Amino acid sequence: MAPKIFVLGNVNGQLQTAFSKLAALHAKNQFAFAIVTGDLFADDDDETVSQLLDGRISVPVSTYFTVGTKALPDRIVAKIEKDEEICENLHFLGKRSITKTSEGVRIVTLGGRLDPTIVGGQSKEQHLPFHTADDAKALRGANSADILLTTVWPSSVWKGSSVTLSADTSSIPTSDAISDLVLALKPRYHFSPSPGDFFYEREPFFHKNKDDSDSSVALTRFLSLATFGNAAKAKAMYAFSLTKEEVTSIPPGATAAPFVDSSAPKKRPAADGGSYSRFANGHDDSSRYNRRKKRRDRSPPPGPDRCFFCLSNPNLPTHMVCSIGDDVYVATAKGPLPTPITFRDKGLDFPGHLIMVPLTHAPTISAASMTEEGVDGAEMAARTFKEMTRFREALQAMTSSRTKRKLGAVTWEISRARNIHTHWQFIPVPADMVAKGLVEAAFRVEAENLKLPKLEAKEFGSSDEVEGDYFRVWIWADEDTDSEEGKIIGKCLLMRLDENVHFDLQYGRKVMAKLLRLEERTVWQNCVQDEEEETADVAAFREAFKEWDFTA
Repeated sequence: MAPKIFVLGNVNGQLQTAFSKLAALHAKNQFAFAIVTGDLFADDDDETVSQLLDGRISVPVSTYFTVGTKALPDRIVAKIEKDEEICENLHFLGKRSITKTSEGVRIVTLGGRLDPTIVGGQSKEQHLPFHTADDAKALRGANSADILLTTVWPSSVWKGSSVTLSADTSSIPTSDAISDLVLALKPRYHFSPSPGDFFYEREPFFHKNKDDSDSSVALTRFLSLATFGNAAKAKAMYAFSLTKEEVTSIPPGATAAPFVDSSAPKKRPAADGGSYSRFANGHDDSSRYNRRKKRRDRSPPPGPDRCFFCLSNPNLPTHMVCSIGDDVYVATAKGPLPTPITFRDKGLDFPGHLIMVPLTHAPTISAASMTEEGVDGAEMAARTFKEMTRFREALQAMTSSRTKRKLGAVTWEISRARNIHTHWQFIPVPADMVAKGLVEAAFRVEAENLKLPKLEAKEFGSSDEVEGDYFRVWIWADEDTDSEEGKIIGKCLLMRLDENVHFDLQYGRKVMAKLLRLEERTVWQNCVQDEEEETADVAAFREAFKEWDFTA
């Protein structure tokens, strides 16, 4: 049965009246849950907060809310941080989140207005009414949504509509980043609070289907509710039943999506550039999980809201994120193998241990893994691999240039269907070790020691999708020679894995630890830095990487 959902516009502190109204309607309709689209609380309304926390205001049904244009009251923030739940049936979604309700409804949330002064990262504070462009970009990795909840309207959502908008469009806060998010997620419903005393419901718009063999139609309904109790008596409440049945034809009156995808890959001049960093390095317990839909005998893997590689997880240490591209981001590694002084004599004053992570939550970079509702998996996989490669090449170029060709680099990936979220790891290595074949030999010897399959030599720049599970490593250096351009050395090794292979997830790190004589740092948990040290490494890396950062 399709769940019935109740939606409210800005409540602005009128909790007693609003929840009393909801209680009366809930008694007749039995809503699955309710959503507040804008500000639940008013400024400086301490009495209402006291009534809510003391139990004098009752919330009749599970109700979800986010940040609107006002910061949450301090006592509400303290309650959330201490107990998570404010009171019975009242749930804070967070400012940036992906939530799946007990009814299976997927809600993607981005509260607050865009703050263009914050560049190169996500907002850490979940209770303040602003977000960054990277916050919106990160949520695109959710891939789909039943309900999208944002404070800001998508740019030009009224374009191509025959519905009269009773407001000056120049007075409505809009964002291209929200438009891009709508195009990426194709939500069934998109709710935003009205910036005035008016209600707006656009006719549905459909999204272009990239797969001609798919006969289904992705439709989005955008609604903006007026403030509850507004003087103009504009519509501030909305109830609907959410059906997930596949739509096979465009309904009468629907229009094409009114947005131009500003996030689509743009032709950029050829560069040896790349981008930067992120946290974990192989500390995934993904052997416990299997993401393939046909296998249901294991516990399901964590979704993007709990995944320690997804930017949409509100609990991630975002201070370690260095750069975000169209489909990939880079961050410094948690518990880096090198230290800030490991390569200092060669001109590198930070660890240089980085991870490249697709924005899409997928176990492998493959068409099968990246195929979701409304997403062309083959196209997404190709775009992601291309940008991962661009980041790798940029990091290689930066490392070599920064150290006057004294350092090369090793990049590896572990691609397995039972991974949680695929990623590549990057670590600098002395260029003379690459030139002498010591790095390649180290990987082959350690494979023998661990009784792993043999490594095959592959074409260094190949972008062909490899079938099945595998470990792959790229070994690179720009050897210092008498030539002004040096001598590029590039090796790619592939190890094919099957279900009979017990693969050590720390294989790559163990090899590099022995090569760099850092065996005491083999276990990443023993190398975790404090936040001040991590922040300093990020700052040093960003400064070094500026010339190669194609996302700037």
